[in-house]
Amino acid sequence: MRWDNLGHLGESPSALFGTDIVSRTVDTPEFRGITFHEVRARSIVNRVPGASRMPFEWTVNPYRGCSHACVYCFARKTHSYLDLDTGQDFDSQIVVKVNAPELLRRELAGRRWRGDHIAMGTNVDCYQRAEGRYQLMPGIITALRDHANPFSILTKGTLILRDLALLQQAAEVTDVGISVSVGFLDRELWRTVEPGTPAPERRLDVVRTLTVHGIPCGVLMAPVIPFLGDAPEQLRATVRAIAEAGAGSVTPLVLHLRPGAREWFLSWLEHHHPHLVHRYRTMYGDGAYAPTWYQRRITRQVHEFAAEFGIGPARPGAARKIPSPDAAPGPAGAPGEDEPRSPAEPTQLTLI
Repeated sequence: MRWDNLGHLGESPSALFGTDIVSRTVDTPEFRGITFHEVRARSIVNRVPGASRMPFEWTVNPYRGCSHACVYCFARKTHSYLDLDTGQDFDSQIVVKVNAPELLRRELAGRRWRGDHIAMGTNVDCYQRAEGRYQLMPGIITALRDHANPFSILTKGTLILRDLALLQQAAEVTDVGISVSVGFLDRELWRTVEPGTPAPERRLDVVRTLTVHGIPCGVLMAPVIPFLGDAPEQLRATVRAIAEAGAGSVTPLVLHLRPGAREWFLSWLEHHHPHLVHRYRTMYGDGAYAPTWYQRRITRQVHEFAAEFGIGPARPGAARKIPSPDAAPGPAGAPGEDEPRSPAEPTQLTLI
């Protein structure tokens, strides 16, 4: 395995980890088949490249690889930097930055740090199963709280509720944005395409619980999977469930297939839905994104259903409580500070 020359979302191309790497295989039912590579990172706050379409500039990612095993995960390519494959290895070889909380506290206290927004869940889920073992997020949230540093989290994990009290404390001193990813309700589709994640209804329970306890929560409706989860009745049912869970906004995101994820997803498709392989190759061609007309159609439909059920679409960055550069003065992320995007405009990659 290669630990040098790593780079993702602004991380330095020089070696990021020290040489004291410990690999552990834990033979318990919840971690069976998973190997953890415990490393000491040299940096934890990473700058997003200037050309990125993300609405944030800084990220923290305490893990690499993800036992959620979502077959479409765009981060799969990053495992190839370690000479690991982007399929099974990504799901089962998890890199754990065991010093993430202490390193973050040190970097936040640095003279050069200006208290900018930090986004989490941008690469892999920080509340995947590994977090139950290593418990890095309480220390991370505590450091952000103590420095009153704004932050946001995107997750599919129900484990975030373990840290509810810390999130409430942080929200008293800074902007905290939480988004939960729920792309569809179909249980059969969920079991095969997101096999390591909590069920969609359990994720909606997270939205409901956070909202009841004073932590506003948006939903990233992602991914909308062409020909499997994009029928109008499916979209409407999903938006309705999101609204009933108390979400403050819903943002659709059509499936995108970057290198690494593309090959793994098409292999899954060949096994589970072989009749769709040609349609996908035609729709996506040699690129990562569905055609613009398709993205706009899905976005328009979801926005119409959102209006029907009384929740609005979010402008880029709103669910993460990132203020718009041209917003009028006022509380970051405050309702009504910006007009929503046109329903015809695609919303690809606005939150992750």
